[in-house]
Amino acid sequence: MKDTKSQNNGSGTKTLGQPLEKLRFKNAQYTAKEIADQPELWLKTYSKIKEEKDHIQSFMSEVLDVENIQIVLTGAGTSAFIGEVLQIPFQEQTKRPSRALATTDLVTHFEKFIQPDRPLLLISFARSGNSPESMATVKIANQLCETVYHLTITCNASGSLATELEGDNVLKFLLPPETEDKSLAMTSSFTNMLLAGYLIAHISKLEALESSIEALADYGRFILDKYASKFQEISQMDFNRIVFLGSGPLLGVANESHLKVQELTDGKVVAKYDSFLGFRHGPKAVIDEKTLLVYLFSNNQYVHTYESDLVHDIVEGDYGKYTIGVMENGDDKMEMDLRIELPEKDHNLDENLLAVCLVLPAQMLGFFKSLQLGLSPDNPSVNGAISRVVQGVKIYPYNKDGIPS
Repeated sequence: MKDTKSQNNGSGTKTLGQPLEKLRFKNAQYTAKEIADQPELWLKTYSKIKEEKDHIQSFMSEVLDVENIQIVLTGAGTSAFIGEVLQIPFQEQTKRPSRALATTDLVTHFEKFIQPDRPLLLISFARSGNSPESMATVKIANQLCETVYHLTITCNASGSLATELEGDNVLKFLLPPETEDKSLAMTSSFTNMLLAGYLIAHISKLEALESSIEALADYGRFILDKYASKFQEISQMDFNRIVFLGSGPLLGVANESHLKVQELTDGKVVAKYDSFLGFRHGPKAVIDEKTLLVYLFSNNQYVHTYESDLVHDIVEGDYGKYTIGVMENGDDKMEMDLRIELPEKDHNLDENLLAVCLVLPAQMLGFFKSLQLGLSPDNPSVNGAISRVVQGVKIYPYNKDGIPS
């Protein structure tokens, strides 16, 4: 892995482009740094996976030798959206049925989704590992499933998921400690857990991915360094709705993007997400004169033909206030207000890996809009409705008959 150097403001604190050099004040410092640090941390996460490759590969080989095993990727909120992206590469690489199911669904309806008599690999994603539903899902799986394996990917070495799970059927991967965001909204935690999961799905091809990971980091630096000022400018616009669109694995990124803006603006900007094709079937009605549209374009040319058609329809209908497109391959025929074209590389990134950097625009839009609204990005929830680790969830003993104990 080549040596990389990051920008510094002279005090050892990373900055996110020129605009944030002036924003080192109370209640914004964590979020700014956590967004800015991501490209360098992606390289660290890759290096850590490489260090633990043999152990990871041995565990995955054992699990995948189990006949008829099912793979479920789980988490709550942002952590659940990681599974929405990774269910595709896990199914492609393991040749086993893989699906994303949130812990918030599994706690209440475990047996409606999962066959307990069929072997299960439960892959849990968690920033803190202390969300009530995370351990509850693990315990229900252990209680009901005849054969269950656990792969836990977390940022917190002292969290419940990291400390309470033990046994030959358990593999824990702890990300670099810097990935555990201190701010309310997950930014670096999301992208690094997403990358770790992607790399584990491709564990047998890890060395061959090095150039792709370096390209990913370059893309991240490019978006942060070149467009931070532009996103700060856009945040000053009078908009109160934003829609993120993505296809396939990028639908999960669109989901995370919508939550990021909504969290960071304390719900003052109402955010939506959909697929490009799905958006036509009713949700397009949400667009008004105060709506931003953000297109997360696939680098699969077949998929992109459908995406391009929708963009043309939006232009012809003169919908929305402002449109933003992020793409690895430029398409000069598409009209939009801001076009972010990632610098050309020797080859396109795997679409599932490209997903890691395409959440950066939402993180910056949310950050700058939070400031514009007079909020504190590190803790934007004025009335405490949301918190860094969810509060107030009482876990009840699981009862498949629907009768509370």
